[in-house]
Amino acid sequence: MKLLFVATLALLALSYLDQVDSSAYDKIVSHSRIRARNQGNNVCALQQVMGTTKKYFSTCRNWYKGSICGKKAVVLYECCPGYMRLEGMPGCPAVAPIDTVYKTLDLVKADITKQYSDISKIKEEIDGSGTYTMFVPSDDAWNQLDGTARKALESNVNNELYNTLRYHMVNKRLLTKDLKNDMSLESMYNNLGLYINHYSNGIVTVNCARIINANQVATNGVVHVIDRVISAVGNTIKEVINNHEELGSLSAAFNVESSLLEQLGEPGHYTVFAPTDEAFDKVDREVIERVLGDKNVVQALLKYHVLSSVQCSEAIMAGLQYETMEGSSIEIGCDGDSLTVNGIKMVLKKDIVTRNGVIHLIDQVLMPDSAKQVTELISGSQSTFSDMVSELGLSAAMRPEAQYTLLVPLNGAFNEEVMSMDQRLLKIILENHILKLKVTLSELYNGQLLETLGGKFLRVFVYRTAVCIENACMVRGSKEGSNGALHLLTSLIKLPTTTVYEMLEADGRFTVFLSLMEMAGLTDMLKQEGGYTVFAPTDDAFDGLTEEDMTLLTSDVNALRTILLYHFSNGVFINGGLEGGVTNLLKTIQGNNLQVMSGKYNGVFINGGLEGGVTNLLKTIQGNNLQVMSVNNSIQVNSVDVPGNDLMASNGVVHVVKTLLYPGDLPVGSEDLLLLLKRLIKYIQIKFVSGFTYKEIPLTFIKRTITTHIVESVPEIKVSDPSITTYTRVIETQPRITEVIVEGNTSATEISKIIKTSPVVTQITKVIESKPVVKKVVIEGDPGVTKVTRVIESHSASSDGEIEEFTKLLGEDVTKIKKVMGGEVHILQEEEIKKIIEGGGPGITTVTKVIKSEPHIIEGPDFSNPDQIDMESERIAKLIKKGGSQKRAAVKKSPGMKRKVRLVRHPSKRRQ
Repeated sequence: MKLLFVATLALLALSYLDQVDSSAYDKIVSHSRIRARNQGNNVCALQQVMGTTKKYFSTCRNWYKGSICGKKAVVLYECCPGYMRLEGMPGCPAVAPIDTVYKTLDLVKADITKQYSDISKIKEEIDGSGTYTMFVPSDDAWNQLDGTARKALESNVNNELYNTLRYHMVNKRLLTKDLKNDMSLESMYNNLGLYINHYSNGIVTVNCARIINANQVATNGVVHVIDRVISAVGNTIKEVINNHEELGSLSAAFNVESSLLEQLGEPGHYTVFAPTDEAFDKVDREVIERVLGDKNVVQALLKYHVLSSVQCSEAIMAGLQYETMEGSSIEIGCDGDSLTVNGIKMVLKKDIVTRNGVIHLIDQVLMPDSAKQVTELISGSQSTFSDMVSELGLSAAMRPEAQYTLLVPLNGAFNEEVMSMDQRLLKIILENHILKLKVTLSELYNGQLLETLGGKFLRVFVYRTAVCIENACMVRGSKEGSNGALHLLTSLIKLPTTTVYEMLEADGRFTVFLSLMEMAGLTDMLKQEGGYTVFAPTDDAFDGLTEEDMTLLTSDVNALRTILLYHFSNGVFINGGLEGGVTNLLKTIQGNNLQVMSGKYNGVFINGGLEGGVTNLLKTIQGNNLQVMSVNNSIQVNSVDVPGNDLMASNGVVHVVKTLLYPGDLPVGSEDLLLLLKRLIKYIQIKFVSGFTYKEIPLTFIKRTITTHIVESVPEIKVSDPSITTYTRVIETQPRITEVIVEGNTSATEISKIIKTSPVVTQITKVIESKPVVKKVVIEGDPGVTKVTRVIESHSASSDGEIEEFTKLLGEDVTKIKKVMGGEVHILQEEEIKKIIEGGGPGITTVTKVIKSEPHIIEGPDFSNPDQIDMESERIAKLIKKGGSQKRAAVKKSPGMKRKVRLVRHPSKRRQ
């Protein structure tokens, strides 16, 4: 048993070593053996292109397509290299006899090479001792040689022919497994180089001549039959470009940005598709001048014609993508004997071999996207957008020197409804498809805001396998031009203008849902900035709900919030952005995961973001999963149909449901609530667990707005001495002062919302009215009051959503009342004040709860009447001279003067 185990390991090891040592050519031959196994031993299956003599050991791709270079191929069965047929026996059971290289020429039917070996006296070398690798041109190869060149060889057999044959020889034995890609060998003619390429499809070339019959082993070397006569190589790619008579324009372009040309003069392995002078002549002169005028664009153009690998024409059996030095790819293929680039027959001359690569002459200039203007990137599938942009006068914004990005909907997006729009509206829509800056696909990130030509901002949503901008998702085909970028969209971008709350309120179908949200203190969620997916139940979901039912449903705020928040997912999910076939885990604000078979968390996901045909689990803010399925561009959530989806809002997206949703694994602890929910929810069986209570959900995800109003000062009243004789000027300010009140007593030092002063007013002589106008001045109090308060209002959030207003009183010396600076001033009227709570905690002198109203002017005494001014001045002077008391002083009503509205104080709070 041990011996058997050791023997097995040895066989496996030898098999592994054999695979490691084998080449692509050897593997292709092995596959050919397998395909021909029914034909007998050592038989290989080949494909021959119909109408030609070309035969190939084919790749699987060519074999199953039954074609090579787009031409139909027939199957041939021949002896594998090194084997022979025997008459009357199946397959190829005989091993070819081994002899010298010279005699092996008969075996491979290289009659012309053998003849030339005889007359050039090279026979003495290849039929004698030594070791050689000879790349033998087939008879067809010799016959394809230019007649003049062949006659020159035959007329000088001792030099030209002899040297040519020696250039086909290497002074060592090399099998195909020894011929590595990009290998250079020294030939036997002046040690000039032979350039080997060994391709993954099994093709092996020497100076771009394909080996068609390999590994014919001889006693003094090995013979490989090739399909053409090769000539000595002495120049680099740079030297050929600079000296070739048809490449003057290309040489001039290279000299504009010479670094690439210098690189092509150094050792390396390159392929250059070289446009001829006629190719450059076909390009619009304005385009050529624009390209040549920008070194970066010239460099991009030239690099697009260069590959960092050697691609000989004989190695191309089907179209394949190759990356250029510019960074983008081109397709190199073949059509019969013609080489194609990007599917176009454009190669005039193939395989100009150099010391550092190969050149193919082409009759067209290849223009990469990076050398084009963005408008030149628009193709036929986006022609409607291009036409509409021109018709609506938006082309002027897309100047050659400007940087911008086009978000281009496909032609199908411009349906009859769109095309029948008012042209002004359509122009506004299309302006939002042009970005002010160049933004490439790799620069887009989730939550990014992109400014449009129309001054609007578009949101970016990045998913695992898609990128969407607002409601429109991208399709493959993004391009980058010299002055911008282009992205293709499935639809027109519809920029939302309302919040979720405004949308639901305007819709009219969600009154009960909105009412419940308000009772739960969750309305701010629908209004605040951010991004939510809301599965909003219509009023139909609450059909038959009585007032008693509403009371029951809202009696437990934790239960109500749990139910409502199950309809919210953190993040906005759209239909076009989510990945299919996998479960996407999305983390919620609460910290748990959403299992979504569609997309990526923290994106805005509409129906296009959900995966079709599978269940998408969305984690709600409440903490449980929603099971969302997208079928035929529709949505199901928890097996419930969603009749309306992808209603985009500025802070999320709404999907409409006609039933209330409830977590399937969450029980109910109240029998009354259970009966109510069973009436409303039919798609699941809700469990009952006696005594179960709903946990409080912290509302940390609701953002409270903090606003501050600062009274810096009020319009100036100049004071000269304790007896004020002149009220000099009312200075126009913004915002308006509606009422100035002074009240208090001798001990008062700070009074909320009160302006205090002590001097006695004996006369107000002049009032300069301006907008706004102070209509009423009431001065009460004690000369001992010397401070005016400055009020700072701020809002903060409590967990239950209530907003408390804190008033901070800052003392300020008041010898004059200053002009208002900064933000809007609003001195509250009594009818505006609901409650004043005096006192408070540490550091708070006054707590005020305020119901705000818009600033307005309160009508007071008409000071335009001089008699009225005198009367009022005398009355105020008498009042102040009497001095203040602890109680509020009564104010005598002057003729034509309205009674001052008094502040309403909260009865339950005492002054601190």
